[in-house]
Amino acid sequence: MARHLTLVPAPADPLALVPHLRAALDGTVPLAVVPAGPPAAAEAARALLRPQEPLEPGADLVVVTSGSTGAGRGVLLPAAAVRASGEATLRRLGGPGAWLLAVPVSAVAGLQVLCRSVLAGTEPTVLIRGEPLAAAVGRMPAGRRYASLVPTQLRRYLDAEPDALRALDAVLVGGAATDPALLARARGAGVGVVTTYGMTETAGGCVYDGEPLDGVRVRVTGDGVQLAGPVLALGYRLDPEGTAAAFDGGWFRTRDAGSLDATGRLTVHGRLDDVVVTGGVNVAPQAVEGVLREHPDVADAVVFGRPDAEWGQRVVAAVVPAPGAEPELAALRPWVAERLGAPAAPRELHRIPAVPTLHTGKPDRRGVAATLQEA
Repeated sequence: MARHLTLVPAPADPLALVPHLRAALDGTVPLAVVPAGPPAAAEAARALLRPQEPLEPGADLVVVTSGSTGAGRGVLLPAAAVRASGEATLRRLGGPGAWLLAVPVSAVAGLQVLCRSVLAGTEPTVLIRGEPLAAAVGRMPAGRRYASLVPTQLRRYLDAEPDALRALDAVLVGGAATDPALLARARGAGVGVVTTYGMTETAGGCVYDGEPLDGVRVRVTGDGVQLAGPVLALGYRLDPEGTAAAFDGGWFRTRDAGSLDATGRLTVHGRLDDVVVTGGVNVAPQAVEGVLREHPDVADAVVFGRPDAEWGQRVVAAVVPAPGAEPELAALRPWVAERLGAPAAPRELHRIPAVPTLHTGKPDRRGVAATLQEA
């Protein structure tokens, strides 16, 4: 008998989603959460999900990706994969606990906070928009307490409310590359930061602090990092060609550049398709962004490449000025060159009021590039 998706708009009260998630985890009612946001974005998600079409066998949860590397996709997750991820996370962190929900439930990170809460038998505490982190942490029950944040949130709370971060037993940080300097500062301040690497196709983070969760396997080939294990998705909604290209023999091709050390610890260097090739040298935008954020005149940054007649591509930086500062290319170029080499130094600089993010919390690098191109 054909099964069909139940589409639920991301609710104002995320806890209203818990009964739907329970039904999906039980394998009874397949679920897809429609991202909140502009009506056009929600309509695009509905068109992608096509609930009128029968659901692929074995799928229980379909999560719409952010489209950070192109058009978004509907990722087909079996309940077993979501459970395997949630249970492995709880084991890695030291056991069940209460969770703070501070990321969107339309993305896999937010859904996993709800899932882990269901598995732990606890009710998550929702961080209300504009609420101090300390107030939300103060409402969490006693016992082990966890949160999942994106790097931008970690940076903001570390600056404003480090005591609230320290009150949590573990702070998972993922969704985008995290600057080593930020991690060092957070850990130096006594925050229990755990870096997570994964994606919707792996039911969320599946490599913690470089080490795979139970059952997860990692290999690095010429095509980049590849992942396998019980957390893997089945493929993409109504996209057999895309599924065949990304999933092969039980492995998922992430298209991320990475390396494994002698102990099997994974280091991710960024997206293969984000690399800027300038003068024949590969430059990772994430590395340049991290160095720019260390400059006293820069609060945040996003970096990308543009065609250049002389260099093939040139490194372009869009920066958010620190309060009262006016970053200048003449100052930022040597700052980057001294730390990463001359090819990584930006050849073009733009000041922007803020770095826009996708619904997952990732920086919208493509959106910034397109906006500046139009301007």
